[in-house]
Amino acid sequence: MKHGWGLLIVVVVGLIVGCANAWAATGKAVIKGTTEGSRVSGSATLKDTPQGLKVVVKVAGVPPGTHGLHIHEQDACGDQGKAAGGHFNPAGAPHGFLPKDRSTKAHAGDMGNIQVSRKGSGKATVVLPGVSLTGTGGTPSVDGRAIILHEKADDFGQPVGNAGGRIGCGVITISDK
Repeated sequence: MKHGWGLLIVVVVGLIVGCANAWAATGKAVIKGTTEGSRVSGSATLKDTPQGLKVVVKVAGVPPGTHGLHIHEQDACGDQGKAAGGHFNPAGAPHGFLPKDRSTKAHAGDMGNIQVSRKGSGKATVVLPGVSLTGTGGTPSVDGRAIILHEKADDFGQPVGNAGGRIGCGVITISDK
């Protein structure tokens, strides 16, 4: 019986450490303008939470106003951001706002909008339910994707929100710390 308890303790500790490590991974993206001479810059941090993928985007050098933010399919920013492909949409859902509409009515990469001040800076925080950094628990993974900042606001219309051109792009990279 002593050995049974010892094994159980080892298994439980292993599960706790494994779960802690699953939440320890973080992602980031360095956002740069998609055209030569662009002043657009910024960053995104991504972290798995029990509620979903938390994404914090900070930008500077952006024209004032409202701008669409999306996670796109590819991990490339060339060709004025077009190399990032379309919106990340593994479920084939219509376009929407994922935190409100959920995965049956919104793309997995639909993050909504960021408001940019007259000084050209902005910050947005969004939690994407049912999405993760690495596909934990069978959720869609943002590993190998890019974050795109659009020139106009996302109006949530079909098929992709009418947010216009891609003025900023950052490839998502994942680390264990």
